[in-house]
Amino acid sequence: MKAAEIRRKYIDFFKKHGHQEIRSASLIPDNDPTCLFTTAGMHPLVPYLQGARHPAGRRLTDFQKCIRTGDIDEVGDAVHLTFFEMLGNWSLGDYFKAEAIRFSFEFLTSEEQLGIPVSMLAVTVFAGDADAPFDAEAYRLWNELGIPAERIAKLGKKDNWWGPAGTTGPCGPDTEMFYWTGPLPAPAVFDPADKRWVEIWNDVFMEYNKTAEGTYEPLAQRNVDTGMGLERVTAVLQGKASCYQTEIFEPLFAALDRVRGAAAPAGDRTPGERIIVDHLRAATFILADGITPGRVDQPYVLRRLIRRAIREGRKLGIAGPFAAEVAQAVIDQLGDVYPELREQREVIISELDREEKLFAATLENGTREFQKLIDRVPPHIARKVISGKNAFNLYETYGFPIELTVEMAREQGFEVDLPGYREAYRRHQELSRAGAEQKFKGGLADHSVATARLHTATHLLQAALRRVLGDHVEQRGSNITAERLRFDFSHPDKVTPEQLAEVEKLVNAAIAGNLPVECREMSVEEARKTGAMGLFGNKYGEVVKVYRMGDVSCEICGGPHAANTGELGGFKILKEESSSRGVRRIKAVITPRD
Repeated sequence: MKAAEIRRKYIDFFKKHGHQEIRSASLIPDNDPTCLFTTAGMHPLVPYLQGARHPAGRRLTDFQKCIRTGDIDEVGDAVHLTFFEMLGNWSLGDYFKAEAIRFSFEFLTSEEQLGIPVSMLAVTVFAGDADAPFDAEAYRLWNELGIPAERIAKLGKKDNWWGPAGTTGPCGPDTEMFYWTGPLPAPAVFDPADKRWVEIWNDVFMEYNKTAEGTYEPLAQRNVDTGMGLERVTAVLQGKASCYQTEIFEPLFAALDRVRGAAAPAGDRTPGERIIVDHLRAATFILADGITPGRVDQPYVLRRLIRRAIREGRKLGIAGPFAAEVAQAVIDQLGDVYPELREQREVIISELDREEKLFAATLENGTREFQKLIDRVPPHIARKVISGKNAFNLYETYGFPIELTVEMAREQGFEVDLPGYREAYRRHQELSRAGAEQKFKGGLADHSVATARLHTATHLLQAALRRVLGDHVEQRGSNITAERLRFDFSHPDKVTPEQLAEVEKLVNAAIAGNLPVECREMSVEEARKTGAMGLFGNKYGEVVKVYRMGDVSCEICGGPHAANTGELGGFKILKEESSSRGVRRIKAVITPRD
């Protein structure tokens, strides 16, 4: 079964069971300061899982584009991906465990759907602990549906508990479904430690709220949140050892082969080839959502992905530009599913071409830095060594893969301190992962009054920027805490002090006007006719919320807001700077009124 068929079957199945299909949200989280990218299907729905009313109703389904970068250095093996699609269905205070588990079982096993024999399946359920009891209901339901007791494993919080997204909030036990990929027949007894049992689906039952004191209280609104990775389930159902062996990646590898002038290999793809297609696939989608390569946050991650792909291309012997060729294959394959790929094709191609040219210059600079290291070593030294720290600096600062450093060093009679390099690399990974735990943990920071006011201020800020700078200004990201706002927007030049003063004046005038913040639900088409701005054109469902503040601002949005602009108090811009090419950043605060 092909990925496109699985994707469509999933959506149609849940629509048949009363779910409304919603569109994939942007990869750039809306009003979430804790997360650089959308990391899971549930991420854009956190406000509704916390009790807000979703315009499309209480039963939802979609396929969501996701980016995860916590294990970016592991990409190249058979399983890790940076970009992936997540199939999901949700109950927002509607059905719960019994219906969710029956839906999962039916979709997995019925001949009209995936048609997996029950003999190939196993499941896990929450074993219980001091905070919450054993999930006897999930255990009983699976057993009644035909999963024998020997195939149901009871595991603890580490394996069968979701959340909360932060330190507090909605959470609960989950149940995970596994498919046997080893020789037949499958073992009668399920051993979760056996890697030949591959997880393909996860149903989360949000029935608790973790408090600041660390206790778990029953939630007023119980939710179901599920996730099935499309690439993984496609590989499993096709009997492939890796998702890179499926039709999902075939056209991307074919594009790479055309550029190389090489025939497709008979065996499996190399780690370098996998890195190239994975990273450029992810970069294509990030570019389509309005991010361009830069120095911090999402732009930095994008640049790292592109440059790592280019480095691998050079190692394969590709001297000229090639990234756009692979990106075009992504657009051709998924442009009908994600229209933003076709709509942003020119931007995607031009940015990749530009980045390849810039990186060529970076490599040239790195070569000069390498030569400086060589020249600093006195000729009479018998054992000439490039330290691990310097080798890692060449990698991190100039993009030199360690293999290139070793090869160039050998040509000049030098060694490279590889243990020292690996130690520097390990320390870097630890710091990166520690940062990832903070940056990529998902979920809204909070819906506090202070945060809602600052979020409301971003609407007024964008309206003022468009009035002062022009209609080309569009939001490119935001980071809002209870203390301050950070707003990224499209603009080619530095904003002058005079322009910033005018923007600040306009925002404060709107605050002084005590404008009511009115919310209406309507179709996307109706929203466009009212003149509402859509910050990310393809992220909305068929029904959206439109927030209007007098004649000043009218935007499609789903986050928390003040009831009246007069609640905001004084607005002050602290800093204006570059975020990435063609994108500026403003940091500002408000002095709220009590």
